[in-house]
Amino acid sequence: MAQENIIAALDIGTTKITALVGEMDDAGGIYVIGHGTAPSEGLRRGIVIDMERTVKSIRKAIEDAQMVSGTEIDGVTVGIAGEHIRSINSHGVVAVNRSDNEITSADVNRAIDAARTVAIPVDREIIHVIPQQYSVDEQGGIKDPVGMTGVRLEVEAHIVTASVTSARNIYRALERCHLEVNHMVLEALAQSSSLLTEHDMENGVVVVDLGGDITNIAVFYEGAIRHTAVVSLGGKNVTNDIAIGLRTPVASAENLKIQSGAAMSLVVDPEEMISVPTADGSQGKEVSRNVLSSIIEPRMEEILSLVQREIKRANVGDLLAGGMVLSGGGSLLTGTRDLAEQIFDMPVRLGRGDRVEHTPEEIADSRYATAHGLLIYGFNHDPVGEKSSMKVKGMLKRFENWITRKL
Repeated sequence: MAQENIIAALDIGTTKITALVGEMDDAGGIYVIGHGTAPSEGLRRGIVIDMERTVKSIRKAIEDAQMVSGTEIDGVTVGIAGEHIRSINSHGVVAVNRSDNEITSADVNRAIDAARTVAIPVDREIIHVIPQQYSVDEQGGIKDPVGMTGVRLEVEAHIVTASVTSARNIYRALERCHLEVNHMVLEALAQSSSLLTEHDMENGVVVVDLGGDITNIAVFYEGAIRHTAVVSLGGKNVTNDIAIGLRTPVASAENLKIQSGAAMSLVVDPEEMISVPTADGSQGKEVSRNVLSSIIEPRMEEILSLVQREIKRANVGDLLAGGMVLSGGGSLLTGTRDLAEQIFDMPVRLGRGDRVEHTPEEIADSRYATAHGLLIYGFNHDPVGEKSSMKVKGMLKRFENWITRKL
């Protein structure tokens, strides 16, 4: 291509760590030119509990992505999630400075800074201040006030905070991998970049990411994020229920869930039998697939009911004309969409991360929506010139390899 424009994204998930290297062409199309995954070891519910194992997992994913792309990664847009994430809505007000009362971008930044001054505990730090809407002289619902005339500018903003300890441990793990953090992004916000259109966010939609240890929730309406929350249950809880209920090893329970599991008993054939490996390694027993789904269904109902409670807490149920978008590994379980439609009484669809136009088939489903969204976020928030270091190092590395082959 005539001009390289390369960045890297790192999704530190609760079951796997995914590294993507993306390149944007002159028309704005994004190509995934390298990817790597590794089991997410050393983390629990988005929190580092074993630094050495976390660093090892990150290195494995990064090294694989570098090998595939032929590009050295020195900085990443990284996602953050976990039960330590909290969010609040805040309000900022400033007076317009110019003598002609024209609002400038500097005024907008001052209003956002005013919203940021909300009191938060000393053990927490702000990772996002996201404007929702502006008001000029009490005229509300304004998306972009720059260029308008007024004497009083107000902003409604969504503030996302993280535990200082948890965030700094992620920084520390990346530092030990010799990686700079270009952006730290709330994973729910990143997902919206890959799963939602502007039309979705205007109409009102809730994104539910059914992960391994946790379930992330993000509510959007009138074009902005309005509420975020975390439920401390996920796919691993379903797997553990299967392991206990069928007296089978956890690894076997995970395979049974993926290959034969269903979130609703009604969608499976009660006559279909499956083989269940025993914990002692003896010959597996035969059980009905209906028995397996009857173990899964109550846990999935619990997770989705807790999500419903969070949506009610946000008081936005009547504003979600766009319904619900499901993502994450749990969304791929047979019957999950049907169960969600039954519980929430709203349209539910499976997320398709197709805004990265060119991506390998093996990383094209909703399990990788966060990683795709981080790539999009990185391209949207970095000028081209700021990405040159990775581009140059990648070019030098490929040139060095070419010279080595010639000698």
